[in-house]
Amino acid sequence: MVIGSLDIVIGDRVRLAGMTTISGRAVGQRIPKLTIGNNVDINWRTSISVGNHITIGNNVRMAGDCYLAGYPGHPVNAKLRALGHPDDETQIGEITLEDDVWLATGVKVLAGVTIGRGTIVGAGSVVTKDLPSYVLAAGAPAKVIKSIKDGNNE
Repeated sequence: MVIGSLDIVIGDRVRLAGMTTISGRAVGQRIPKLTIGNNVDINWRTSISVGNHITIGNNVRMAGDCYLAGYPGHPVNAKLRALGHPDDETQIGEITLEDDVWLATGVKVLAGVTIGRGTIVGAGSVVTKDLPSYVLAAGAPAKVIKSIKDGNNE
């Protein structure tokens, strides 16, 4: 399902499972943009909420029930939330998944995050800050567990 105004660019050999929701932020001056590279798997019950721009690189794997949260939809201020006001510009951010990233089941990625090339994020993790290339990260918030860079990753 695609909701809201949104520019979407999709590469070759992209597999997008059913029950996937892609939404574009409905307020603001820009039309949100989603860019998906080549040879990408996006599995069941994944949600992608594009605030400004989300980039998914080549050879990325996203297991089921992942969420890329480029905008929250609601303001931090409780009184404004109760009045039905939208989020504001300070709450949105770009998300970048560089080439060869693998998000395991249930990973959540928040606005303003870049996940480096070849990084694997463990199941159920919440990524709140940038992760470097070629690491295994897990937890809530996600932290680097170990390097996975070796001669076979380049």
